[in-house]
Amino acid sequence: MWYNLLELGKRKVIFVVEKNKEYILDIVAQGYEGEGIAKIDTYPIFIPGALTGEKVRVKIIKVKKSYAYGKVEDIITPSVDREVEKCTYYKRCGGCSIQHMSYKKQLDFKWERVKDCISKIGGLSEELVSYPLGMDINPYRYRNKVQLPIGKVNGEIAVGFYAPRSHNIIDIDTCLIQDEIADKVAVLTKEWIKKYNLEPATIDGEFNPNGILRHIMIRRGFKTKEVMVVLVATTKNIPYIDEFKKLIIENVKEIKSIVLNINSKNTNVILGTECITLYGSDTIQDYIGEFKFNISPLSFFQVNPIQTEVLYNKTLEFANLSGEEVVFDAYCGTGTITLFLSQKAKKVYGVEIIEPAIVNAKENAKLNNVENAEFFVGKSEEIIPDLISNGIKADVIVVDPPRKGCDIKLLEAIGKTRPERVVYVSCDPSTLGRDLKILEEQGYKTIKVQPVDMFPQTSHIENVALLVKDC
Repeated sequence: MWYNLLELGKRKVIFVVEKNKEYILDIVAQGYEGEGIAKIDTYPIFIPGALTGEKVRVKIIKVKKSYAYGKVEDIITPSVDREVEKCTYYKRCGGCSIQHMSYKKQLDFKWERVKDCISKIGGLSEELVSYPLGMDINPYRYRNKVQLPIGKVNGEIAVGFYAPRSHNIIDIDTCLIQDEIADKVAVLTKEWIKKYNLEPATIDGEFNPNGILRHIMIRRGFKTKEVMVVLVATTKNIPYIDEFKKLIIENVKEIKSIVLNINSKNTNVILGTECITLYGSDTIQDYIGEFKFNISPLSFFQVNPIQTEVLYNKTLEFANLSGEEVVFDAYCGTGTITLFLSQKAKKVYGVEIIEPAIVNAKENAKLNNVENAEFFVGKSEEIIPDLISNGIKADVIVVDPPRKGCDIKLLEAIGKTRPERVVYVSCDPSTLGRDLKILEEQGYKTIKVQPVDMFPQTSHIENVALLVKDC
């Protein structure tokens, strides 16, 4: 229960918010994860599945000192932007949190979120943020990779996704944002587990030390149509593994690789470091633009290949290369952006702390006959100053950090390096806003922020920002 005392003239009015009680509320805003926000006095109530402008009947399910969570019981006045959810698992699965929005509303929501982060966190004008570049085709079935946990729920085998904010597996037969082949493999895997009574490594959300099966991962090359299936297990000794291989080979004609990945630890990390190829090739291939990439079980590869081209072309546009520039690509991963930059740069230096990623990056450069790219293993904030001390000066620096944003030492190194332009690729608007503010303090001016919708039906949004040296 929450109380708020409000003075109205000489009267004192007490507002009460109680758990399990129902209220009729007006939705006045959207939260960062797409949830509707209502207020009783100034007290915010977060309501997943509600849209701005709607009047809803809500049951309060959690009450805290400064906020509460509610569940929609009835939509009294629906928004014109509301859509009927296409997925039957939508309200239970933790994947697509904004599927109830029209796609135009999704883009509007993401635009407002980016503008809010850029202005409130970054201290910059929201006018710098362009409207998101969305998918021109149907914004479903766009993911080329899925990782499905395997477990036992109430005594039954479940292969699917986790419920929101939990490790409870929602058993599913189809996911509308994944490639159709992933649905097929998931169903086949579940059939195999049930037929041979195999033990999963999770029971009712808890780690099972006697279990052997953890996840099934499916990767699909959208242009090549090649399929990789990765079975994640706690041990190399999997009963009836030949039957599994046969089942996949006979039913998935595009199969090119079946891999066993070993992860025996009680951890939330999905993949272990050891991979054993059971069938076919160690990798599959796919394209981004004209570039071909080898994709291993452990490789990072953008999950929406259609929008990845949009994102990378925008990055190349912002870099504004003439063919004479030296470029540093920090957090280069497997070199996907590096190769795109190599098309118009004199020389590109890619830096990544994960050594296997750099091995893949070098292989990808060789695969595409790219000779003006060089890769280094290490921290960007250490490697880049070393390159500079060796007489290599960048005209452009591109950064594509993880969700936590750039290391402060790298941002300071960029300030000291003083390239003409910085292109910042970000998967989190909040950390982007924070880092743009720091770069502005380092002597740079933010020119433009372009959101790119890589993840329709979810609250996530990618961004590309252009900064120039402020002389």
